[in-house]
Amino acid sequence: MENKETKTEVTATTVSSITKKPAVIKRFSEILGQKSAGFISSLVSLSKTQALAKAEPNTVVASALVAASLDLPIVPTLGFAAIVPFYDSKKKQTLASFQVMTKGLIQLSQRSGQYKTINVTAVYEGDIKSYDRFNGEIEFNYENNPDISKKPIGYVAYMKLLNGFEKYLYMTTEELEKHGKRYSQTYRKGYGLWVENFDAMAKKTVLKLLLSKYGPLSVDSQMRLALQADQAAIRMESISDTELADATMEYVDNVDDVDDQKAQEVAGKFSDFSDAVEVK
Repeated sequence: MENKETKTEVTATTVSSITKKPAVIKRFSEILGQKSAGFISSLVSLSKTQALAKAEPNTVVASALVAASLDLPIVPTLGFAAIVPFYDSKKKQTLASFQVMTKGLIQLSQRSGQYKTINVTAVYEGDIKSYDRFNGEIEFNYENNPDISKKPIGYVAYMKLLNGFEKYLYMTTEELEKHGKRYSQTYRKGYGLWVENFDAMAKKTVLKLLLSKYGPLSVDSQMRLALQADQAAIRMESISDTELADATMEYVDNVDDVDDQKAQEVAGKFSDFSDAVEVK
């Protein structure tokens, strides 16, 4: 009797293969209902782009799960949330991180039903008459006609709650540059999102700081999750609610040792995601 060699087909783990698992399909369906199929389709398409093709698939899906839990679309041109690749030199692999953008933060704030007004904008020379750094109050020069072709001198975020509480947060461009370089290794090295679109990252940062410091987070679980998961590579053993709550979140862009060449390659491939950080 002739022995025949049995061939075993090995399927590589990809975002597409993960999203075909019944447990994963069920989880996204529980979160998004009838919108789950379209969301998964967007995720699979996104994972095949040059930017994310080499990212660790489980971190891509975990980032998408956070976006789904927040009901924020991950289509880059919409500018609500993004799945961004970063190279982790310690693990020598490219990971995906979840990022909530300015429009996403505003959307979550509106959904909470606690905000009357929320806004963030660039500030130009002559826009501000006075700024009290002790109480945060700002007097604006509404008659000023700034030259918006010049670099902004700062950025201001504003919120007013339905109960009457209101707060401004103003940061100079120099303060935001220092903030970015403190928390982003890639910015310190001269590439990445802060370099490619400083205006969008500055707006997001000042709004995020305002909401995290003064927003009513105790009753807003979605905003808490968004702020916690922002810029994190998320790892989880399964796709369940419990694992999402207990997931390991690694802030990959804020590590001490960055493989410059590899990280720049990853950053360069993010060019097709430029709209993801643009405030529309």
